[in-house]
Amino acid sequence: MNILLIGYGKMGHAIEEIAKERGHTITGALNSEEERNAWKGEADVAIEFSQPDAAFDNIHFAIERGIPVVSGTTGWLERQHDVATLCEKHNGAFFYASNYSIGVNIFFRVNRYLADIMGQQEGYDVEMEEVHHTEKKDAPSGTAITLAEDIIERVKQKSRWVNETTEEKDALGISSLRIDKTPGTHTVTYSSDIDSIEIKHTAHSRKGFALGAVVAAEWLSGRQGVFGMDDMLPF
Repeated sequence: MNILLIGYGKMGHAIEEIAKERGHTITGALNSEEERNAWKGEADVAIEFSQPDAAFDNIHFAIERGIPVVSGTTGWLERQHDVATLCEKHNGAFFYASNYSIGVNIFFRVNRYLADIMGQQEGYDVEMEEVHHTEKKDAPSGTAITLAEDIIERVKQKSRWVNETTEEKDALGISSLRIDKTPGTHTVTYSSDIDSIEIKHTAHSRKGFALGAVVAAEWLSGRQGVFGMDDMLPF
């Protein structure tokens, strides 16, 4: 499979390594608007890990040219409906996940299961913490937002999230820390006067994210529409 990389930072390099190990060819690695506009190659799929302010234009560029897109950029999802419209217009394919790690997606399932139970309990409050490397621009992380939205759907006391610690009972507080060379840690804690219950996922490297993105690109081949990890994973 011929893969176009849009966004050639640390994740782009990790994806390139995994893709080549799995027998794929990298037909381009674009890291700026100028490089994107000058690119005249061909690709079976694009994998896009860039910046929030560039993501939609990058995705638009690929879909308009008939290239299916796997995107892992977070912080731009107010335009997600526009991407769905583009896919419909161009018979395109788009795959998005806030996190491509298989372990994180298991963690999402555990989070929903726990929230279903805790939403029925009295006396507990819930809060979250996410820790990432200092180069991550958006806060909270897309993974943290996914976790938070799943909790809000299930815990009736919470109607919104805020990116800070809070005493407001209807708000789910998310603490975002940026520490050098930290791939990513997400913690959800339910606390009462009696005890605390905590679930936590810690990434040790970017390899799990990169592998998941390449597997998603392989899965997307030949499909049309808008997809996510729940469509691809068998559990």
